[in-house]
Amino acid sequence: MPSYDCRMSFFSVLFALLLEQARPLSAHNPANTAMRSWVRWLMQSLDAGRLLHGWLSWGLAVIGPALAALLVYWMLQIWLGWPAAVLWNILILYLTLGFRQFSHFFTDIRAALEAGEDDEARELLAQWLNTDLRDLPRREIVRQLIENSVLAAHRHVFGVLAWFSVLAGLGLGPMGAVLYRMAEYVSRINRIPAEQDGQPLSEAVRQSALKAWHLVNWLPARITALGFAAVGSFEDAIEGWRTYQAQFGDNNDGIIIAATAGAVNVRLSPDVAAAPPVDSESFVAPPRAEPEPAHLRSIVGLIWRSVVMWMLLLFLLTLARLLG
Repeated sequence: MPSYDCRMSFFSVLFALLLEQARPLSAHNPANTAMRSWVRWLMQSLDAGRLLHGWLSWGLAVIGPALAALLVYWMLQIWLGWPAAVLWNILILYLTLGFRQFSHFFTDIRAALEAGEDDEARELLAQWLNTDLRDLPRREIVRQLIENSVLAAHRHVFGVLAWFSVLAGLGLGPMGAVLYRMAEYVSRINRIPAEQDGQPLSEAVRQSALKAWHLVNWLPARITALGFAAVGSFEDAIEGWRTYQAQFGDNNDGIIIAATAGAVNVRLSPDVAAAPPVDSESFVAPPRAEPEPAHLRSIVGLIWRSVVMWMLLLFLLTLARLLG
């Protein structure tokens, strides 16, 4: 098979992000609809209650589409050349990453908080998280908005970029982007209670999906946490990361939130992401400021600086390969 032209990674990511900003995809676009149908059909068809069937359904649901994306990429290189392969990369990245898949929630909730409309902010946050948040104090609204926005940015942007960059560098085109997005989606539907989703999945299928997601997300989570540290308060972010890991272990989401708390000096609750749940009072974090709406500006800056850092690194790698 032809080797991947790594020099095009920067341009693929750049054009995909620009396209996503100009023409954001709706939640019910054909690609998402096909993905949901494929995953749910597999889970229902292969779930026999055994661990082997759980891993089999996960492999077909996640690795199958990733291999298909890679095969199309190779075929385009063979038949039409690298420009067609780059366009395929852009299309896959457009479908798998982007801020606009979650940023409207953040923007609307932030505007409501700044206008003093706490009830509206609480209702919007409840719609986003699909949970009941009645009587949630203003400070907790801000805290949960920060935590969920940071995790959404990781899952929709930085995690996709990490796996795309790693596997593209190995000649595997957009396979990494599809692998990460599918693994994230499968883990998400396996957290939904059967009575809500209408598909009684066995515990074996659920646990297989969640364990696989932890493995897939392990490296990207640490890259995101390190990126936040690099563009924020580095020492405080690393201190928060180490403190969290010493108390709660290897939870990916918790590490990202702990690093975020240190990077912008705000008190968050990374233990809420841990599994199994732990007492929120048991996390002894370094002293930080309580979350206020003003911290939302710092979070926006942190995320955008991380994006700029990613693009700069990809540009430098591209430049080095062009000159080499």
